[in-house]
Amino acid sequence: MTPLIEPNTGFKFDNVKRNQLLSDKGYMTPTATKTGTTIVGLLYKDGVVLGADTRATSGPIVADKNCRKIHYLAPNMYCCGAGTAADTDYTTNMVGSQLALHALNTGREARVVTAMTKLKQYLFRYQGHVGAALILGGVDVTGPHLFTIHPHGSTDKLPYVTMGSGSLNAMSVFESSWRPNLTRDEAVEMVKDAIEAGIFNDLGSGSNVDVCVITKGNVEYIRGHSQPNERVAKEQSYRFAAGTTEFIGSKAGAQAGGAAAMDVSA
Repeated sequence: MTPLIEPNTGFKFDNVKRNQLLSDKGYMTPTATKTGTTIVGLLYKDGVVLGADTRATSGPIVADKNCRKIHYLAPNMYCCGAGTAADTDYTTNMVGSQLALHALNTGREARVVTAMTKLKQYLFRYQGHVGAALILGGVDVTGPHLFTIHPHGSTDKLPYVTMGSGSLNAMSVFESSWRPNLTRDEAVEMVKDAIEAGIFNDLGSGSNVDVCVITKGNVEYIRGHSQPNERVAKEQSYRFAAGTTEFIGSKAGAQAGGAAAMDVSA
């Protein structure tokens, strides 16, 4: 009779007490790199527009100024990710590979609702421990679709959505401006304005605006569509003339050279 062996899959919490002990003793526990993030999506008359900022943070540190937050899932759908950067990357990669196999097995293009179901079932299985908050957009045989998938597995289907730490700022733009049957240019401009509202009012969001426009049979992924934080020339020069600052030389050097202790920088 073989002994019962615990399967080596899923999350394990064996080290919870150890980590708590280390934390109580003052040791810093490592933090995950998070995307901070403002991500948005909206429906317009011909398809879907997705948008995201490009700042990734690790606590108070900006870890990446040009992080790609709009992930490829299938030729007809893309997914914006907020939350833990590694979780959003690996979750979208995994579901993307499943959708590719699904398309090969069925001989037809995967539907957006299929991707949504796979994502929500995976996230629900881990009860929020996979920190991926997603906006899924795409166009299939039934038309354009836009979903939000929360880390615990709940979903919404709406004409315009926002997620991430800057979501309230972005939603204020959509609530005041969105209307049905927007043109492509109007939709892209509104997405840009919504992301910039997050960039300028949320410390977890920043850098540039990425936009992805999805229509029937075509995807336009625009990296750096807007760059509102470009470096500009300083208003004044901070260079100082040589000798501006005095410093005290070493005692040994002063004795050897017979020079005074006070020196002027070269």
